[in-house]
Amino acid sequence: MVSWFRRKKPDAQTPSPEAAQPPVPNAAAAELPPDAALPAPSPLPEPGIVDVAVAEPAHAEPAAAGKPGWRERLRGSAFARSFSGLFSRNPKLDDELLDEIETALLTADVGVTASTALVESLRKRMKAREFADASALLQALRADLVALLVPVAKPLQIDASKKPFVLLTIGVNGVGKTTTIGKLARRYKDEGRSLMLAAGDTFRAAAVAQLQLWGERNGVAVVAQGQNADAASVAFDALQAAKSRGVDVLIADTAGRLHTQGGLMDELAKVARVLRKLDAEAPHEVLMVIDGTTGQNAINQVRKFNEKIPVTGLVVTKLDGTAKGGVVFALAREFGIPIRYAGIGERPEDLRVFDAEAFVDALLPAELGRA
Repeated sequence: MVSWFRRKKPDAQTPSPEAAQPPVPNAAAAELPPDAALPAPSPLPEPGIVDVAVAEPAHAEPAAAGKPGWRERLRGSAFARSFSGLFSRNPKLDDELLDEIETALLTADVGVTASTALVESLRKRMKAREFADASALLQALRADLVALLVPVAKPLQIDASKKPFVLLTIGVNGVGKTTTIGKLARRYKDEGRSLMLAAGDTFRAAAVAQLQLWGERNGVAVVAQGQNADAASVAFDALQAAKSRGVDVLIADTAGRLHTQGGLMDELAKVARVLRKLDAEAPHEVLMVIDGTTGQNAINQVRKFNEKIPVTGLVVTKLDGTAKGGVVFALAREFGIPIRYAGIGERPEDLRVFDAEAFVDALLPAELGRA
């Protein structure tokens, strides 16, 4: 059964997406045979789309535009704290300073491989007397970090010739996939794209209701079959519906699963296979959501997921909290997978297109060298 959920005017007690409870079955929902054409949506009543941010509890205002917004949200990260005062404590250019830098990089989850490569490069240049002082070395480190991220800072381009452009979101439990989908829906809606969501997380209680609420607030149709339904079947129905209505973008949710759960990981490959029955190139983007607080375990997650279904893009969430941030560099060096977006706050606007220079500037301000 395919159920359509359209936006509606909420009452004053509308819960946040995270607090939504499973909906009461809608007896009026249309049941259509698989080969039946889907009807065009009826006109939606005013007022317009409800602002999702009304119910967001943290960060009442979105982060400022550009680099200031990144600095505001990431200045409390473990990466920034690890380097705070480091150069003022070690003003001399010597091996002790380099050892401190390596320790700070490792503490911030940059990883052994990347940290060693960065420090050894600085050591060679220091011995070649390229740096006049510690501040000059800091600028060189900043440049090296940016250079590590620039190749993966590739925004997601929606191919208009793929209609619909199918975006499949994957990841382990609790990384924020469904919330990320809601924010992406707002972004693409604001870009003037027609959109549809597939509630493929049929395992977690209230996940379907959560996505339905995001759909209502963004004025986006949601295809769902209820809890414990087959995720591949939901994706198939959604792609059929999106094709029949000429939708620009279809975003499919999936249930969170541990990368060590072989059976559940195999289900992801099944979803992709079923989608290809309707579109040989689908999914056009496999977007893996990574929790920025995870640390080095994110490396294993990406490796295992990538073995089952090729990951074409990453979203790193929760960078505004206790995240160390360094895992972004480790991911870039290990896989070279494009980092599409970064979550630096709760508001939809705080899901930012990943910016390598702004990210490094927030974690390692140039002013540290003058502390």
